[in-house]
Amino acid sequence: MLRTISIMTGKGSTNHNERKFHAANTDPSRSHLNVTYRNEKLQDAYHKLFDEALQKYNAKQTRKDRMIDDYYEKIRTGKQEKPFYEIIVQIGNKDDMSSNYRNGDGAKIILDEYFQSFEQRNPNLYVFSAHLHMDEATPHLHIDFIPFTTGSKRGLETRVSMKQALKSQGFSGGSKSNTEWNQWVDSEKEALADVMSRYGVTWDQRGTHKKHLSVEDYKLQEREKEIKSAETELKNLQSEIGAARERIDAYDDCETELRQITKDLDEDPAYQLPEPQTIMTAKKYKSTFVDPLIVTLKAVIKKLVIRFFKMKSDYEARIANANVLERKYYKLQNERDALQTELDNLRPFAEEDKLLRRFYGDISIKQMVEKKLHRNRDKSRGARG
Repeated sequence: MLRTISIMTGKGSTNHNERKFHAANTDPSRSHLNVTYRNEKLQDAYHKLFDEALQKYNAKQTRKDRMIDDYYEKIRTGKQEKPFYEIIVQIGNKDDMSSNYRNGDGAKIILDEYFQSFEQRNPNLYVFSAHLHMDEATPHLHIDFIPFTTGSKRGLETRVSMKQALKSQGFSGGSKSNTEWNQWVDSEKEALADVMSRYGVTWDQRGTHKKHLSVEDYKLQEREKEIKSAETELKNLQSEIGAARERIDAYDDCETELRQITKDLDEDPAYQLPEPQTIMTAKKYKSTFVDPLIVTLKAVIKKLVIRFFKMKSDYEARIANANVLERKYYKLQNERDALQTELDNLRPFAEEDKLLRRFYGDISIKQMVEKKLHRNRDKSRGARG
C-alpha cells in the first residue's frame, strides 16, 4: 500500500485545534473520535520553561531597563523569534485515507504511534498542544511546540531559538534548500515512514527521486549520521583539550616572569636605596628616597599578589575544565564505538533485506510475514487449548 506523507507548517490556532469552535470543514458528529495528547496554555508552558532562567538573568542586571518582566510578551512582541511553531502531519489524502473509512482508522493508529516517540526524538521542542483530528476529511496531527536551547551565553541561559534547538538535535544548515528546518522535516518524514512500514504502508515519495528506505536501511543511515556527528564532536573536543593544555603549559612562562620580577627587585637600581648624601638630613632622605620607594614597592607587590591569585584561580579552572573535557571525550568515544558496533551488526541485515526484496518483492515478503504471524497465533491458541 503506497501513501504520501505531508508535514506542513500550521497557523497555530489552538482554539480550533481544541474544537472550541467548529469550522465549515469539520464534522461535529465525529469529534468524539479526536484525541488530545497535550493541552497546556502557552503562557503556562513559558513559565515552566523559562522562569528560572529569567530570574537568574534579571538578578545579574544593574540597569532596570534591561530587566525582562514577561519573557512570553518579549518574544511575542519581538521580531527575532516566534513564540511557538505548529506542524500538521498527515498520511495520504481524502481519497485514499478518508476519516470515514477503514484506512482512516489505520492512519489514526500510525499517527498515534508516531506522536508517542515525537518528544523523545525532539528533546529541544517542548510540546504544549497536540491533537489528532478525525472529524475532518483526512486524519491528521496538529503538534504545537516551543523550540528552546539551554546553556546560552547571551540573554537567558534557557531561551527560545528554533535554529539552536535544531542544531542541538544535530541539524545544521547548508544551502537554502537544505536548512535546519528542511533537514528536520525530512528526518520526521523518515520516522513516520518507519512506523508506516510496520503496518504494511510504504511511503509514496511523489515528485522526488529519493527511493524509500527499508527499516534496516533507515536505521543504518541514522547510525551513520550519529557516528559522523560523534566524530565531529570528538574532533572539536580534542581541539578544546589541546587549547586547555596549552594554556596550562603557558603558566610555566608566568613563573619565569615572576622570577625575573624578583631578580629586578634585588638588582634593578630603580628598586634600590641610594647612599645618603652627607649634607642630607634623615628626614629629607626619608621623604626623597625611602617613601617613594615604599610606594613603588607596594604597587609592585599589590600587582604581584593580584596576578598570583588570578593566575592560581585561572590555572585551577583550566585544570578542572581539561579534566571534564577529557572525561566527556572518553565517554563520547565509548558511545561512538558502541554505535559503530551496532552499525556493523546492522549491515548484514540491510544487505539481506535488499536481496530478499529484490528477489521476492515487497508484497511477497509482507504475505510471508503475515503467514508466519498467523501460524504463531494458531500455535499460541493451540497451546492454550
